[in-house]
Amino acid sequence: MTLPLPTGRLAERPFDPPAELRERGPLSRMSYPDGHEGWLVTSHTLVREVLADPRFSVRPELRHLPIPGALGSNQPPPPGMFSGMDAPEHTRYRRLLTGQFTVRRMRLLTERIQGITAEHLDAMEQVGPTADLVTALAQPIPAQVICELLGVPYAARARFQGHALDLFRLDATPEEMATAYAAVHGFMAELVQDKRANPTDDLLSGLTSSDLTDEELVNIGFTLLGAGLDTTANMLALGTFALLSHPGQLALLRKDPGIVDRAVEELLRYLSIIPFTVRTALEDLRLDGEQIKAGETVTVSVPAANRDAAHFTDPDTLNLLRSTAGHVAFGHGVHQCLGQQLARVELQVALPALVARFPTLRLAVPAEDIAMRTDTLIYGVHSLPVTWEV
Repeated sequence: MTLPLPTGRLAERPFDPPAELRERGPLSRMSYPDGHEGWLVTSHTLVREVLADPRFSVRPELRHLPIPGALGSNQPPPPGMFSGMDAPEHTRYRRLLTGQFTVRRMRLLTERIQGITAEHLDAMEQVGPTADLVTALAQPIPAQVICELLGVPYAARARFQGHALDLFRLDATPEEMATAYAAVHGFMAELVQDKRANPTDDLLSGLTSSDLTDEELVNIGFTLLGAGLDTTANMLALGTFALLSHPGQLALLRKDPGIVDRAVEELLRYLSIIPFTVRTALEDLRLDGEQIKAGETVTVSVPAANRDAAHFTDPDTLNLLRSTAGHVAFGHGVHQCLGQQLARVELQVALPALVARFPTLRLAVPAEDIAMRTDTLIYGVHSLPVTWEV
C-alpha cells in the first residue's frame, strides 16, 4: 500500500515526530498530494546516503512535495537561488558565500549576539515577571543577527519580517504567497542597490565586489534572509519549551554552562524542526535493495533519522550529555545548511544566558495549552508564555 507522509503528532508528546514514521520501513513507497508515487526514507544511514549522492537532485522543477500547501515550483530556480541548484551551479555560489562566512565575521557576530541577547533579557526582566518568549527573545535575536549579517537596518525589519514568515505558512493562499514573495524580493532589490552605492562591512556588501549580477545578489539575499529568520527562532522557543519540560536536563545546563555545545546539538537532534527535505532521482538506481526510477522523488524524514535507534541509543530521551555525532538537523552533503555555525552560536549564547538570568523560569500555562505550529513548514510554537519569581 502506498501511503502519504505521516504528519500527525500526539498532543501529549509535542517533541516527538509522528508515531507512524516508526511503522514504515527504512525505505517505503509514498504517495504525494499531486498524485506522484515516490519514496520515503526514515533510517539514519539511508538519509545520509541519499543526501550525499549526486544522482539525487534538489532542483524544484523536478521534485514533488509531500504535503499540501508547501511552497513549490515547476520552474528552474532563478539566478542566485542556490538552494535549488545542483553542481556545478550550486558549487559556484556556495564557494562565494562560504568565503563571506569568515572567522572574523563570526567572531564579531558572536560578540553582537551576546549583546543583543543581554538587551532582550534586560527588557524581559523590566517588563516581567511574565513574557511570551517567542516575541520577547526567540524572534528578535535571529532577526537582528541576520539583519546585521546582511547589512539590513534593523529598524527596517518590519517591512519584510511578517512577509518572510508568511512564506513558511501551509495555509497561505497563492495570492498571499505571491504578495509575500514580491514584498521580500522588492525589499532585497532596494538593499542591493544601496550596497552597490554605499558598501559597508556586511555580507551583501562583500558580495558586490564579485561578478554576481543584481538579480543573483537579490536572490542570494532573499534565500539567506528567509533561512535565517524562522529556523533559529523556532529552535530557541521550542528548545526552551523542551528544557522547561525536562527539569532534570534544565538543571544540568544551569549547573554547568560548559555543556552548552553538547546541549545545543542534542536539542537540534531531539527536536528536528525541519520535517523533511526532498530529492529526485536523475537516473535509475538502487537504494537499500529497491529500484528507484529516474524522475521519482524521495522524501527524506529528518526527524525519523534523528530518532533512529540503530544510530542513537534511547533516541526518544532528551539527554544533554549524549554524543550526537552524525545528526542531520542541518542536513548532510553539499547542501548542508550554510548558516549552521551562526545558528549554533545564537543557541549557544541565548539558551544559557536565559536560564542564568531567570533561575526560576517556568511555563506560565500548562504544557498542553501551548499552541504548536502545525500549520507551518517549520515546527515550533506559536507562543511560549513563561514566568519567573521576582
